[in-house]
Amino acid sequence: MSVALVIGATGRQGGATARHLLGRGWQVRALVRDPESLAARRLAGAELTVGDLGDPASLERAMRGVDAVFSMQALAYEPETLKTEVRQGMLVADVALDAGVGHLVYSSVGGAERRTGIEHFESKAAIESYIRALGLPATILRPVFFMDNLLHYADAAGERVMELPVLPDRPTQLIATDDIGRIAAHVIDHRDDYLGRELEIAGDELTFSQVAGIYEKITGVPTRLVPLPVEGRMFEWFAESGYQADLAKLRDHFPGLLTFQDWLGGQVRKV
Repeated sequence: MSVALVIGATGRQGGATARHLLGRGWQVRALVRDPESLAARRLAGAELTVGDLGDPASLERAMRGVDAVFSMQALAYEPETLKTEVRQGMLVADVALDAGVGHLVYSSVGGAERRTGIEHFESKAAIESYIRALGLPATILRPVFFMDNLLHYADAAGERVMELPVLPDRPTQLIATDDIGRIAAHVIDHRDDYLGRELEIAGDELTFSQVAGIYEKITGVPTRLVPLPVEGRMFEWFAESGYQADLAKLRDHFPGLLTFQDWLGGQVRKV
């Protein structure tokens, strides 16, 4: 049985990747810091290995005998945590090379290759560049805006007000984290088709006005978008160009990618 190490298995992306790999018959080794945590105990069917992305020895132990590694690092914003993210992503790549891992799948972010000037995109671009420079057998996935981030607005009584620094009629691409895991598992399971590829991935494309409309339709709670001034480099980038996944091709290649409406309907109940 083929073995995959999943980094971040107690989080949304990694957890989804682990579940989908298990469903495909892979043996999953999940890197966890605390095997007694609730999130770790939920990884039914996975082998738990204790490790830390700052500890090379624990990564070396975790990668012994594995065929593939799914790599992601915690989202960072501050200068020091961004440096830590880059250092950890590079260390995973170094250890994978030394261990002779046959396939590294790195979860980056949509647009990382386009010099966005967004600090937490540029950190991922640096890791991408390092992976390429090492010559690792790798695939880079670039997910767009997580639908899961919009659950911030799920609990609303009376009226739901979405205050966001966006252009109301500017479409933004979205993806469910479960679909990130589904795509990652497919890529790992079809290594030869994806080696050396870099793929921006999305499941839907909507304006935030449409997002508000879908929220109202699904939950029955009156919902409105209140556009704020577009400030901050990420939101400026959303207004200027934004994500560029080829949705038509992705839906053809990965049938069943969740639309925001279908995804939200599975997350919240109508009041």
